[in-house]
Amino acid sequence: MTYKSANPYDGKILKTFEEFTDKQLESALETAETCFESWRHTTFTERATVVAKAAAIMRAHVNELARLVTLEMGKLIDQARDEVVLSADIIDYYAKNAEEFLAPQHLKPSSGEAEVESTPFGVLFGVQPWNFPYYQLARFAAPNLMAGNVVMVKHAGCVPQCAIAFEKLWLEAGAPAGTYTNLRISYEQVNRVIDDPRIKGVALTGSVEAGKIVAGRAGLNLKKSTMELGGSDAFIVLEDADLDKTVKWAIRGKMNNMGQCCDAAKRFIVVEELADRFLDKFQTALAAFKPGDPMDEATTLGPLSTEAALIKLLDQVKRAIANGATLVMGGNRINRPGAFMQPTILTNIQPDNPAFREEFFGPVALFFRVKNEDEAVALANDSEFGLGGAVFTKDVARGKSVASRIDTGMVFVNHLTDSAPDLPFGGIKNSGYGRELSSMGIQEFVNKKLIRVTSIDAPA
Repeated sequence: MTYKSANPYDGKILKTFEEFTDKQLESALETAETCFESWRHTTFTERATVVAKAAAIMRAHVNELARLVTLEMGKLIDQARDEVVLSADIIDYYAKNAEEFLAPQHLKPSSGEAEVESTPFGVLFGVQPWNFPYYQLARFAAPNLMAGNVVMVKHAGCVPQCAIAFEKLWLEAGAPAGTYTNLRISYEQVNRVIDDPRIKGVALTGSVEAGKIVAGRAGLNLKKSTMELGGSDAFIVLEDADLDKTVKWAIRGKMNNMGQCCDAAKRFIVVEELADRFLDKFQTALAAFKPGDPMDEATTLGPLSTEAALIKLLDQVKRAIANGATLVMGGNRINRPGAFMQPTILTNIQPDNPAFREEFFGPVALFFRVKNEDEAVALANDSEFGLGGAVFTKDVARGKSVASRIDTGMVFVNHLTDSAPDLPFGGIKNSGYGRELSSMGIQEFVNKKLIRVTSIDAPA
């Protein structure tokens, strides 16, 4: 595959990078395995010193790191800075809390003593996407490094400079060579890494198709894996919602990162009483977005990550309309250089329309009107995905009740689906399995070892 920086704002090629040779890959695996044998025996305090320093380096270079994100995948510069800060927060969170999260669990057996201790798996392999070039890496690397594992990462081909910068910060923080390794490898080499007996666990954030391939390969090798595979999150608006506040959250949920978020609001399900007014305000707000240079803080509409991403999304919209959907607004690329797409709303999407089941990764909103709460819940659950979701109502108890009925990994009441270091992140169904972040995220790749002490007297 190609590792190439191409600015989606103007299409210019910034840099290209060579893939690893097989010899380079083997050397990296050897270094990681050797590193693990020493890193696993470091104390939490020793690990935390390195990990916390990595977070400090990120904060000291926010603008520099953010600029790379904007150049390589077009994220608005203020959102890129927010991503760098969030990534540093995640790294710091595990530096401060890992020892408590992995403290031995003392049991109370019927006789003797017993405890469960957490020990690291070994060398882990992560396959990570382009849409949050640092955040995705931070939430994989930080907990696992603090747990005593070491990590190797194949990042997306369109953000190689971000991948290099993230690896560099660990070395600057004092991490031994092999603690964190960036791999520029081919798809064939990905399979080889998963098959390698030195790799003890596999994590992927990406598409359902990629998840099936990587999870299947890990399964054939009897290796633990975690998968975060995107979603088609429902944004439910009940009849008693505060309309103005809800529309503001809807815009944020749809347009953050130009809609290129696994947990973005994608299906807007609105009860009939508010449907027309919501759609009118939502459409007006989307129409106010103005395209421009994502490096300019005044810009509100940036490009999609790549030309290929734009073409795929335009094709999805075209097929949705051909199969009966109504185009409310947008639907086309913007007539200017770069991978820009108009904010788009589709409605009248029937279950036999391919759009009903697909994930739209960009500034495309699917709008549904329903009669009542029960229909809203049924429609929200009529999806192969199950990552996040949101419910808006002035009655918090009602909102929590509705949230409990939705089949996803995360549901927020009166707030868009969001991410924070201390909140577990992950889904069910085709959105994957396993959890990242919070105290749960550090438990995925550790061995829960039982140690039992009993009397030395042998049975009669």
